[in-house]
Amino acid sequence: MFELVPLNAVPHAEVETLLDRAFGQDRHGRTAYMIRGDGIAIQALSFAAVSGDVLLGSIQCWPIALMTAQAALPLVMVGPVAVAPGHQGDGIGRALVARALEVAATGDLGDALMLIGDPDYYGRFFGFSAERTAAWRAPGPVERHRLLALGGRTRRRWNARPAPRRSRLTTPQRGLTLRLPRDFTRGHAHPTSRSCLWTPSPILPR
Repeated sequence: MFELVPLNAVPHAEVETLLDRAFGQDRHGRTAYMIRGDGIAIQALSFAAVSGDVLLGSIQCWPIALMTAQAALPLVMVGPVAVAPGHQGDGIGRALVARALEVAATGDLGDALMLIGDPDYYGRFFGFSAERTAAWRAPGPVERHRLLALGGRTRRRWNARPAPRRSRLTTPQRGLTLRLPRDFTRGHAHPTSRSCLWTPSPILPR
């Protein structure tokens, strides 16, 4: 059995150790880390799975931006989702993603989500798809079928017309802000600021 708690209730060092165990100590060279850059995770969408004092899993969500020559579309990058070795298959990862998406849906954060992950898993359980990301460019190598998006804002923005030739994923530029609704923190166990400032690190359409 496990329970989900705010990620900031767990010591940072324990989360980093779990991520090293799940993804390897070379994880910082991955494209997902390049996209997130030096941004700060959205506390309200970041959770831990614990059993007593033992950390079994974690999820973090990050403010990023889809940049084009004309505009910057704020997005939320879901992940990394880490589960301790020996506990895969216990439903921990699925529960963490479901909680993050549920909370995102209570505010204005569930309308433009993306991640890099298994399309079969994230498509079947959560509705993510690579349908709208074919023209996106990342700052590092990525398998196109694993670059996934979810939410009406991405659909409205890019499906209405051909994607811009040069669009890229990045950490948001200074001044681009993801606004949280005034009452977003009500009912959640941990505080968060009402806006998440983006610092630049790109994902783009080609």
